[in-house]
This record gives sequence, structure tokens and C-alpha cells, in this order.
Amino acid sequence: MAESKPVSERPLSPHLQIYRPMLTMMMSIMHRVTGGALFFGTLLMAWWLIAAASGPAAYATFQWFAGSIIGRLILFGYTWALYHHMLGGIRHFIWDTGRGFGPAEREWLVRANLIGSIVLTVLTWIVAYAVRGGV
Repeated sequence: MAESKPVSERPLSPHLQIYRPMLTMMMSIMHRVTGGALFFGTLLMAWWLIAAASGPAAYATFQWFAGSIIGRLILFGYTWALYHHMLGGIRHFIWDTGRGFGPAEREWLVRANLIGSIVLTVLTWIVAYAVRGGV
């Protein structure tokens, strides 16, 4: 006769099938994602500085990339990641002071983080194009 394993009476750990995705949880994940994106954006900034120091040909190559559709999308995403991560850091700083933990406050802070990062990104690009003289 085959021996069966005893059934464990221990409670199971919570996992993603139990939790309903909430905006605060998604923004916490995005804060980590934007932190990683900023690392790669810093590599892009290093490329820009190295190209500027290396001479006109190297800088022209960087300008060609940054001016392409892909380059502009990457720069736009970098701008958004920068603002989103900054505002998320401010949100976490507020939480570190012991404030903003009520359900309404949490939702307000998260929505302000998301909307603020989008608005600041769009405004930055509008100003940049206005100063530059258009597309």
C-alpha cells in the first residue's frame, strides 16, 4: 500500500491570486520600474556627454539618434520616468513623516503622482519645442 504525505495545516502565504491590483500597488511597482529606467537613461546621458567631448562626428551621431522617432520616444519616456520617480519619492517622503496613510489620502497622493508626472512631462516637452523653435 502506497504511503500518502500528511496534509499540512499551515496557512498559505498570500500571493497575486489573492490580491486585487490597486492603484497604490501599481504605482509602487512603477516606482521601481522607473528607478531601473533611470539607470538606462543615465547611460544615455553619459553617451551624450562623451559624444560632446569626442568631437563633431560623435556628437552628430548622438544628435541623429536623439532626433529620430525612436530616440525621441526614449527621451520622452526618460523624461516621464524622471518626473514619475521624483514625485513617487516625494510621496514616499510624505509617508515617512507618518502622514497620508488614510484611504482617501493614499488615493489622492497616488493620483497626483500619476497625473503630475504626465502633466510635467508634456509641459517640459512643449517648453522645449517652443524654445527650440518647433519640431
